[in-house]
Amino acid sequence: MTLLLDAVTLAYRDRPVLEGVDLEIRTGEILVIAGASGCGKSTLLRALAGLLPVTSGRLLDRGEPVRGPSADRALMFQDDALLPWRSARRNVELPLAIRGMPRAERTSRADEWLARVGLAGLELRLPRDLSGGQRQRVQLARVLAGGPRAVLMDEPFGALDPQTRREMQRLLVEVWNAETTVVFVTHDVEEALTLGDRVAVLGGGGLADLVEIPLPRTSADPSLRARVLTALGAPALETT
Repeated sequence: MTLLLDAVTLAYRDRPVLEGVDLEIRTGEILVIAGASGCGKSTLLRALAGLLPVTSGRLLDRGEPVRGPSADRALMFQDDALLPWRSARRNVELPLAIRGMPRAERTSRADEWLARVGLAGLELRLPRDLSGGQRQRVQLARVLAGGPRAVLMDEPFGALDPQTRREMQRLLVEVWNAETTVVFVTHDVEEALTLGDRVAVLGGGGLADLVEIPLPRTSADPSLRARVLTALGAPALETT
């Protein structure tokens, strides 16, 4: 177990958003957090990242209270947040440089990860010279190059066109390894069922359902899809 929420209540501007959430996040799993807009998905992710304190209950990382951000819990957003004056390589190198990694080692690791996400040969390009999907690949390489134990992803592919989004979903599964826990936020049912080992559905101010997704990741069982949609309580969220 990497992260544990024990009767956690979270608030935004003193207004409770989630109450009494109990959830064990397993080491090495891809846990998808799904739900309608405003249900608390991003609030929960911010708490896991150490950016938002719990109002009540316990939020533990390997048995210790989460009291703030940690390099072991890396964040990836919908906005790629790349520095426009740094090349793809130097963007990936940045967190490694902050940690004090020697230049030759961090350059080698940055190039290795850029190659793993399909950007070999584009190491020296600036963000303005990359497509939206390529910039998200750089962000994914930057997040994973640091070797975090948990990657927290807040709808990272939401702004991409459908084809690029599917490519990024496949890429995430390909480069993810069983030593890294992924918590992935989405409001898209198909994305949740495509990526998740489990899908935690938020609704009604808490955890509405926790759905196990069998492996291998193939076309989702219609009954699982129906279960997630029922937990969401809003068939209008269904996507094609």
